[in-house]
Amino acid sequence: MTIYIHNLPDWPRFRWDDKALSPRLAAVRHNQGRLLGRMEGLGLSLRSEAILHTLTLDVAKSSEIEGEVLDVAQVRSSIARRLGMDIGALVPADRHVEGVVEMMLDATQNYDRPLTKERLFAWHAALFPTGYSGMSKINVGSWRDDAKGPMQVISGPFGREHVHYEAPAAVLLEAEMRTFLAWFNSDEATDLVERAALAHLWIVTLHPFEDGNGRMARALADMMLARSEKSPQRFYSMSAQIQQERKAYYDILEQTQKGDLDITAWLAWFLDCLGRALAGTDVVLETVLTKARFWENPAGAFLNERQRLIINKLLDGFDGKLTSSKWAKITKCSQDTALRDIQDLLNRDILAKDSAGGRSTNYLLIRA
Repeated sequence: MTIYIHNLPDWPRFRWDDKALSPRLAAVRHNQGRLLGRMEGLGLSLRSEAILHTLTLDVAKSSEIEGEVLDVAQVRSSIARRLGMDIGALVPADRHVEGVVEMMLDATQNYDRPLTKERLFAWHAALFPTGYSGMSKINVGSWRDDAKGPMQVISGPFGREHVHYEAPAAVLLEAEMRTFLAWFNSDEATDLVERAALAHLWIVTLHPFEDGNGRMARALADMMLARSEKSPQRFYSMSAQIQQERKAYYDILEQTQKGDLDITAWLAWFLDCLGRALAGTDVVLETVLTKARFWENPAGAFLNERQRLIINKLLDGFDGKLTSSKWAKITKCSQDTALRDIQDLLNRDILAKDSAGGRSTNYLLIRA
């Protein structure tokens, strides 16, 4: 029988090597302060755009880690509406997208509120508004009950499954989560960035819900990171970085959950991953500044709503190649209207034809 860290007699008395982690933690703290300083210098409109871009990325990528692809336009519109940001025409969002956004915004915008069982249950209900995960009905807004057997993380085909991890029995969860919540809301001396890593590990180890535990853990880590910065403004996405390093993420979790209570390796990985997420903000900032330069340019004036919609998609990183057919489909207009919109932008030197050619003519944005 495999022994997991929650089976150990000292659970959950985690320990780690402060000396080994100190340089990593210092680097992360330095880069957090440097980033916040840079963003404060952008001005309100650019800072709002950076926040919107980051939160959209965070929500989308946290779900993508679990194999669920959300409509990014719906995510962006839902966040903008909830934060009172004017981004032009809003795309209606389905209940599932609204629920994921609601959870993430509550975690990051209300980071200083106490974490309670009722709050976690509300997050879980928001994640699964229909009471289903895929085709399976699940317990929503309550701890799991193990009626279908022990909670296990499994991979591999049916009949040859590999068990990566087995969570504590459901009967233990009420007491386990009471201990976790008391710790999360306490003022213990551990640095809040390290506490973000601890919260993440602790929740995925307990696996208190029938589904959605990974997303809940990442939301709690973001909540603790917001506390560490004393700010609801998010300029980097830990979830996006984890998604890029997904295999290493699952490997270090499994290694830690099958080890002892010395979690130095997990904390080192989390701090390094967070460091790479902070470094990646240069890309976010460049995207924001590129958009700002474009819309400040006189060439961007007097465009209709269809043209503005497509140009914003191109500035955000259009998926695939832009054709007149895609234009018509996205903007819900006729092919003739799409061609007139495109020709107008060609005449203004805002778009150019892609010289690569092919069966369909593709169009590229001429950068500001």
